[in-house]
Amino acid sequence: MASQYRVVYSLNQFFAGLGGEDKAYQPPQLLEGPRGPGLLLEKLFPHMEVAATLVVGDNYLAEKTETALQEILALLSPSLTAEGADKIHFLLAGPAFNAGRYGIACGAICQAVQERFSIPALTAMYPRNPAVAVYRKDVLIARAGKDVMAMKEAVQRMALLAIKQFNGEELFPDRHNYIPHGRRKNYFAEKTGATRACDMLLLKLGGQAFNTEYLMPVFDRVQPAPPIHDMARARLALVTSGGIVPRGNPDRIEAASASRFGIYSLKGLLRFSSETHQTAHGGYDPTFANADPNRILPLDAVRELESEGAFASLHDFYYATVGNGTSVANAEEYGREIAKLLLADGVQAVILTST
Repeated sequence: MASQYRVVYSLNQFFAGLGGEDKAYQPPQLLEGPRGPGLLLEKLFPHMEVAATLVVGDNYLAEKTETALQEILALLSPSLTAEGADKIHFLLAGPAFNAGRYGIACGAICQAVQERFSIPALTAMYPRNPAVAVYRKDVLIARAGKDVMAMKEAVQRMALLAIKQFNGEELFPDRHNYIPHGRRKNYFAEKTGATRACDMLLLKLGGQAFNTEYLMPVFDRVQPAPPIHDMARARLALVTSGGIVPRGNPDRIEAASASRFGIYSLKGLLRFSSETHQTAHGGYDPTFANADPNRILPLDAVRELESEGAFASLHDFYYATVGNGTSVANAEEYGREIAKLLLADGVQAVILTST
């Protein structure tokens, strides 16, 4: 059976099978045929053909965005401007799940491709991926699960959306499983707004399910911890999302969309110095932080307070990650893990610094 739709599939170095973090600086390259999720796509949809796979490393695109996008558009131009039997009908990217750097890459590539070549370009992400807030207004983003276990469903959703978009069908977020663009469309309803509001109120009062026409944002409510009554007896710890790490960044914490946090010793240290520590953060000018890391994580001031008896002792380790573009879900996970470690070590208080 001849393919009805020809696709270019965009992947990062990991899903293309080139490697992990060791290949994160891989420049863009165009490979013939399907790789990774592209193989699944062809299996699920026999009438689709992955003509080529675009591969670019997460770090390469994140740190050289404009250059990388220009290189990508130049690579894709011969394929995406072809006609006849060689015509490409749309581009798919991801799924990125909850991976922040990958999500940013997928969104940026889709936006650039659809603007330059006027073809459908879409991706799939977990709704709390930080890239969703950046690209949802301009890029069609299918809903995806949090991790690779949801690969099949995400690929199916992307493909079905791409076909509908290519054929000019009208799309609806709830019906077609994509993340809303945040735009509202006028239509003629059978009932007035007042009547619909009363209907919803009656359903709510009756304890029945109803759908609001205007989804309200959901804000977390965190119960503040009770105050420490005697700081002189408390053990204190330092935690930062400002990216202060030992010189050389031994855990390779990413400059954006961090996928991990690090645990580092404070034993024998009275202050940080430019020779021993640096910032891994990519969301602010690192000049002053690298010159004096205590500006971000004030070990010098805390040691002085410790010597004055303001608290009993400083924990022997500090915990660091990068908050720049890191998803809320990942940040919550890091917070829970760090809290468990601190409680197990008898810590009663934390100074948490940002930037």
